[in-house]
Amino acid sequence: MTELIHKTVGQLLQDRADDMPGQEAVVYSDRGLRYTYKEFNQLCEKVARGIMALSIDKGEHVAVWGTNTPEWLTLQYATGKMGAVLVTVNTSYRANELEYLLKQSDSTTIFLIENYRDHSYIDTLYEICPELHESIPGELNAERLPSLKNVVIMGEKRYPGAFHWNDIIDKAEEISREELIFQSQNLDPNDVINMQYTSGTTGFPKGVMLTHRNLTNNGFNIANCMKLTAEDRLCIPVPFFHCFGCVIGTLAAVSVGATMIPIQEFEPEQVLKTVEQESVTALHGVPTMFIAELNHPNFERYNLSSLRTGVMAGSNCPVEVMKNVMNKMNMSEITICYGQTESSPVITQTRANDPIELRVESVGKALPNVEVKIIDPATNEELPHYTQGELCTRGYHVMKGYYKNPEATQRTIDEDGWLHTGDLAIMDDNGYCKITGRLKDMIIRGGENIYPREIEELLYKHPKILDAQVVGVPDEKFGEEVHAWIILKEGEISSSDEIKQFCNGQISKYKIPKHIFITDAYPMTASGKIQKFKLREKSLNEVERKI
Repeated sequence: MTELIHKTVGQLLQDRADDMPGQEAVVYSDRGLRYTYKEFNQLCEKVARGIMALSIDKGEHVAVWGTNTPEWLTLQYATGKMGAVLVTVNTSYRANELEYLLKQSDSTTIFLIENYRDHSYIDTLYEICPELHESIPGELNAERLPSLKNVVIMGEKRYPGAFHWNDIIDKAEEISREELIFQSQNLDPNDVINMQYTSGTTGFPKGVMLTHRNLTNNGFNIANCMKLTAEDRLCIPVPFFHCFGCVIGTLAAVSVGATMIPIQEFEPEQVLKTVEQESVTALHGVPTMFIAELNHPNFERYNLSSLRTGVMAGSNCPVEVMKNVMNKMNMSEITICYGQTESSPVITQTRANDPIELRVESVGKALPNVEVKIIDPATNEELPHYTQGELCTRGYHVMKGYYKNPEATQRTIDEDGWLHTGDLAIMDDNGYCKITGRLKDMIIRGGENIYPREIEELLYKHPKILDAQVVGVPDEKFGEEVHAWIILKEGEISSSDEIKQFCNGQISKYKIPKHIFITDAYPMTASGKIQKFKLREKSLNEVERKI
């Protein structure tokens, strides 16, 4: 067992500023913005004082709605210094979802960018808070959002009823550095500091309460598993609002003094260009991001020889994609992480020096100070190795609970402290785990249990297939039927019959998809997770249309 870190998120950054003040901390390559650890720490202190000047106290909920902007990153560590709980908002949210989150989280303040793609965040906020038009900044009194008092715009213009980001910087003068230091010293590493809403691939989003201790330890252990050091330069194209961005990304980097190189909004060529320009050594991404980079028409033009390590996570990592990332992108030490928001997020991780077989066929073994077991979901009895069951975990990384939802917390964390993930897995004799599906995704066809992952891995081997997703759809005769959604490689043409023929003789007949649909894209969350429940709905619609 390694020793646990008993520090706050703010202390973690302060340590780096003290240890390596001149080390580059933050680089936004496309805008020429660069901060050393000393400079970034000073900026975060200033913003922390500005937040305190708004009369925001430790433990108060502060929402942030935006892409990977410098302001978002600064807020993460500023709140970490003064103790307000940062509530992260999905960049894809619309009016109803935003209203639900702000109301359910009791957020008193929201920081937001002006717009994202074709969506005006400002207009959406005015829609649910029309009173903002006539309000004095800091004195909002909204009927639908009684807790919300402050709106802060992280953008170019000023808007009625709202503060501007520069106002927060200016307000720092109202609070002394000594007041901030006093407040920082009175924070407890076991305090909640971050609240993330579950991605909504199924059900209603729940607010996951994460502590300083959850996050600082998880970030440090992730960094060690991928051999990240102060010599590394980590490119972060995954969204900050998700644990992948703000824990596996920024906190892992700060825990060892690596340089953070965020991409504000994912665009595959921008990632390739940044890797070359900044001599990036580590790169994160969900599988769909790596697929987009590898298949970009200009891929061969970029020099990626500086790359070495990184993390692929967020959804199933196809074997062929992993091999291409290691071979074509030079990421010989890339690791796979597995976990969920409720576990801060990483439970298991492959190690940088693991043989390729383990790195493409498993999701690694438990992080230090983390327990993992596989149980029979029907009896809760622990199962022997190589037997499929539900993966459960216990340790420092397990969330404090769901905000204002003790019933859901009790359903997820048992009385012995074990978090029940809802994922099906197999563990080998060395503790390495293979995720075989979701309890909810398992297809039961005519009494036979079918795991989509097995069929997806076979389909990935088809030379024309770029990506494949398998879902179970209700069927009168068998209870459920297997349907597959396929994205073909650019320029390729195929048919349902051709793909079924490919499956023949390689898997049992009952596992061969009854219907195969070819599509250009999957419905996804903003963090890159494929929404299988929407694919099921589309499958039903397609079948009905054909009848």
